[in-house]
Amino acid sequence: MLTPAQRDRLEIILVSPRNPLNIGAVARAMANFGFSRLTVVAPYAPHWREAKSAVGAPHLLTAAREFPTLAEALADCTFVAGTGTLTHRKPEQPVVPLPAFAPLLETELARDNGRIALVFGPEKHGLTRDHLAFCHVLVEIPTDPRQPSMNLGQAVAVCLYELARPAPVPALDSEPQQAPHPAATSAQLDRLADLVEQTMAAARYSPRSMQQANRHHLRLLLHRLALSPSDLRRVLGLFRRILWRIGGKTL
Repeated sequence: MLTPAQRDRLEIILVSPRNPLNIGAVARAMANFGFSRLTVVAPYAPHWREAKSAVGAPHLLTAAREFPTLAEALADCTFVAGTGTLTHRKPEQPVVPLPAFAPLLETELARDNGRIALVFGPEKHGLTRDHLAFCHVLVEIPTDPRQPSMNLGQAVAVCLYELARPAPVPALDSEPQQAPHPAATSAQLDRLADLVEQTMAAARYSPRSMQQANRHHLRLLLHRLALSPSDLRRVLGLFRRILWRIGGKTL
């Protein structure tokens, strides 16, 4: 079971929520399982105000952070997990079945250097391809293909239950695992992606019409690499030198 300090590092992020009842159900589920950090991205303003002003609304709703874009919401996060089903989606990042997410989260928490985000998409269609480009993994919620869509509040409750329930007792002869290295934040990865894009443009790597597709695939690649902050600084220095050598803007 996660400690209070570990739960405090997990951010529940809702992208463009619209239904105030669903938002309230998310807050209730978070309170049920001991999580308190909620962020909303580009919510539908009237319904978001309605949810926050509801009588008896938990404190975490009124204290929730609000951002216009997912990139800004994830700026200080070192690990980002999107959620959804695979029924109508071909993921471009590793897929983690929900029961296997808790051990993965434990590994990321052992890094002890940044926030972790669990991201839920809009009620109608879930996270888009562009949203998922910010994610290191896609957490698959197992649902019946005949009815793959879940209510937002239920989806959050199911995921948080998996994270809150006690972990199996390890075998006595199991060897302790070495703590993983710290990870770069989402904002740092975006900074590197911007620099690589500048270098690609200066080198005339591809036509201007391909820039958006290049940006999408570059973001996916950088999240797969799991760069440490020191590795990221080295790569930044490398691309700054390359950009300077080919006559691009000096950074």
